[in-house]
Amino acid sequence: MRNADRGGRSRLSRTPPRWATVAALAYAGLCSSFMFTLVVPLQAELPRLLDASREDTSWVVTITLLVAAIATPISGRLGDLFGKKRVALVLLALLVVGSVIAAVAGSIVGVIIGRALQGAVTGVIPLGIAIMRDVLPPERLSTAVALMSATMGVGGAVGMPLAAYLAINADWHALFWLAAGLGVLGVPMIAWCVPGDVLRSGGRLDILGAFGLAVGLSGILLFVSRGAQWGWTSPLTLTTIIGGVVVLLLWGWYQLRAKDPLLDLRVAARPAVLFTNVAAIGMGFALFSSNVAFPQLLELPVASESGFGLDMMQAALIVMPAGIVMMILSPLSGWLERTVGPRPLFTAGTAAIVLAYVFVLLWSSEVWHIFAANLFIGVGIGFSFAAMPMIIMRSVPAHETGASNGLNALFRSVGTSSASAVMGGVLASMTIEFNGQSIPSRAAFDVCFWLAIAAGVIALVLSLLIPRSAGEQRPAFPN
Repeated sequence: MRNADRGGRSRLSRTPPRWATVAALAYAGLCSSFMFTLVVPLQAELPRLLDASREDTSWVVTITLLVAAIATPISGRLGDLFGKKRVALVLLALLVVGSVIAAVAGSIVGVIIGRALQGAVTGVIPLGIAIMRDVLPPERLSTAVALMSATMGVGGAVGMPLAAYLAINADWHALFWLAAGLGVLGVPMIAWCVPGDVLRSGGRLDILGAFGLAVGLSGILLFVSRGAQWGWTSPLTLTTIIGGVVVLLLWGWYQLRAKDPLLDLRVAARPAVLFTNVAAIGMGFALFSSNVAFPQLLELPVASESGFGLDMMQAALIVMPAGIVMMILSPLSGWLERTVGPRPLFTAGTAAIVLAYVFVLLWSSEVWHIFAANLFIGVGIGFSFAAMPMIIMRSVPAHETGASNGLNALFRSVGTSSASAVMGGVLASMTIEFNGQSIPSRAAFDVCFWLAIAAGVIALVLSLLIPRSAGEQRPAFPN
């Protein structure tokens, strides 16, 4: 008995402090979200740097979002099966490999392959939330989840000035070496600061389901991103959208009948989970709409009557405070979640998003208008991204936390991927000629803002439809 006690004390002494666990997971989340905006400061220069068309270089951004959409539910399921910490380490390793490939690439193909591997790291966010549910006491969970959720916006917003600085003062390949270094630092942090898994589920990975999800989502995103170039009614465009929808319908039919499905769609069909996940598309769309539209609006020449003529660093500094707001709000979001529940917090966040885009649609003649609107977006994303995982966790059993949070992250990623493709398509199709170049017109940005308003309104309405019981149940915890 004495030996057993000594062994128990030894295992306990190796348990990392909870603050270190939260910090390591938050760092991994920051790294993953930074990948979304890593090349945003270079968007206007990518055709020249990669010797490719603007439509082709848009995939340097879109491929990361597409892979993120596919990888998040798969990562969540793998975490439930084989251990969340282990899968998080693999995802960080893929970030490092992808960053090195992009850094040494001499063509657009190599950069796109590297960016695809970088997108896989997004799965650490739902995995991190699931780990927090496993290891943290209830009174600390909501604040930690709010912090982890905020990293989806914080990493991109705060990292953008750093990316802009490197883009201005160093070779553009330095951006990818920076990403590799961030991933290398994250591996030992997760290895040393995150405890081993305390909860796993049985079963196997549904490889056919993962493949079907990837094919279906790819078809839909090809339609969104290339429809304007190919022609919205061309045979190729119609084939991608119809094929994507048909594959996803067959995928859903298969998931309902598979013994060990990639995603349990019956759990996903619960009203609280369903409305939250569909609303997550709108919130992801609203978040990335600002990441695509605002930097370009700020950087376009004043003489073109489309922009404000700022350089990359100035534009990044205008956009960055939204991420800081998200980080500052995370303790408040956790307190509000415990006090009023996640449902009202979600509604407040979606309302802030709508107000932000209405503001910038009505007033966008000064730089400070963009700055103020982006702060409102930071508030809205901070509240809504903190609320969504808590609504999900109050509505699903503990052993499905990883997969369910992965599904929610999937819907958010579908929103961000769609925003990248849609906003890129709008800005590429509504152009004016300036100094021999085609640049987005001011009307194109107004269309982008209207689309973001529509996405925010849909999310707001769906937040009101979430059953109140979702805000009353407490999440289950393992013993």
